[in-house]
Amino acid sequence: MTERKPADVSHEDWVEHQIRQAERRGEFAELPGRGKPLPGNEIEYDALWWVKAKMRREGLGQERAADGARSLVAVCRRDAEELPAVLARIEDEAEVRRRVGELNKRITDLHLMPPPGPPLGIPRFKVDEVVREWREARRLAARRRPGAAGGRG
Repeated sequence: MTERKPADVSHEDWVEHQIRQAERRGEFAELPGRGKPLPGNEIEYDALWWVKAKMRREGLGQERAADGARSLVAVCRRDAEELPAVLARIEDEAEVRRRVGELNKRITDLHLMPPPGPPLGIPRFKVDEVVREWREARRLAARRRPGAAGGRG
């Protein structure tokens, strides 16, 4: 067990004393990377370095579009704009919910990751609201079909 810091010694002096004792015992002699520069010191300073390092360690933001990381935002924006047309071709409400949920996850991931390019700038979709609009669009489309009940002017 380590001894306690004496009351009449400052924390800084006590820590320095502990380090000197450990050096004398050789506890720092075989550390990996001894005598080498710290990793990451060769790159320009980035205020979000720790966020990016954490994301790399956690494997977050590893998905990449075919045309590179900068296009993730563009692809997500395009998918958000095309969502109503895509949903119009779907017959099953569970599939609509799945598609909106998948897009919301991508939007959330882009909001959480340090942006490689321009900010995303779009909010998540409210699934129930999208489904309500989808149902209404389907109901109106069914009325306009020839031979549909109530479709005559």
